[in-house]
Amino acid sequence: MQRPITLTGAAAIGLALFTGCGLAASGHPRATVRASGRFLRWKKPPAMIINPQKTYIADFLTSAGRFQMTLFAKRDPHATNNFIFLAKHHFFNGDTFFRVIKTFMIQTGDPLNRGTGGPGYSWKGGLPHFPYQPGIVAMANRGGNRNTNGSQFFICTGPASESLNVTPNYTELGRITRGMRVVEKIAAGKVRKNPKTRELSQPVHPVVIREVSIHVR
Repeated sequence: MQRPITLTGAAAIGLALFTGCGLAASGHPRATVRASGRFLRWKKPPAMIINPQKTYIADFLTSAGRFQMTLFAKRDPHATNNFIFLAKHHFFNGDTFFRVIKTFMIQTGDPLNRGTGGPGYSWKGGLPHFPYQPGIVAMANRGGNRNTNGSQFFICTGPASESLNVTPNYTELGRITRGMRVVEKIAAGKVRKNPKTRELSQPVHPVVIREVSIHVR
């Protein structure tokens, strides 16, 4: 069984946390990134700006290709609202997939690209509505606590992700509905041991999110 998807932070010191550093030794990977708001911070979660009765699709343009996620707006409007708020502020532009485990998941959404960053606030998410399995997108949190959601999220990419169903503590954000091959390509990237966690999950050539755009139906 894989260990939990967690965030690293001052509140988590002393816990058996699990994250990747995100960047190659040479620094940020070269990629054309659209205007970025990844250094913006807020003091509290955003007010509700979405209509849960509508369908929201997030289009990810990455250095490895494009894929789409259909957000679970009706099932967890707060999760969808938070993601869309951040995306509209270009918060994810320039983020990397800093933790990659092919049979498990790929993790991103950290403006610092090392597993310790967030938007400046935390928010409480709901329980999952679907089993964790390849294609499901869920929020990373601190110690399995759904009150500590921020901006980091992971995409399930392999059978090991199903082990999370034993303790379903991760708020689901959506499902990959287009471009799963691109997601699998990211998951198949070469990795090395993370010097801090000793986990074999640090990408040698991190894939960059160039832009996230939102479409409403």
